[in-house]
Amino acid sequence: MDEIGASGGLGGHWWWAVASTAQLALGMNSYRKGYSGDSRFMPFKAFAVASLFVGASASAAVASLRASGIHSVEDIKQVGTSIRTGLGIPPRTEDK
Repeated sequence: MDEIGASGGLGGHWWWAVASTAQLALGMNSYRKGYSGDSRFMPFKAFAVASLFVGASASAAVASLRASGIHSVEDIKQVGTSIRTGLGIPPRTEDK
């Protein structure tokens, strides 16, 4: 039996992608409907729709990082070092 790791299981990035798609679809649906009802609640609806779009973009970013194999800050540092080396830029010196 396979171990379920800290990343949320095998292929855990798919859950993030599904969450992003659901939030984006709900946000677009709410935006298209517009607002009908008491005008006192319009700021709440605008905030809710904006939150759906922000949440969808954040979920998509996490899904793309997980799918590419980046799970920690150390992984991101290694990618940055690899890019700098590929461009011929000298490595950063650590100031302590």
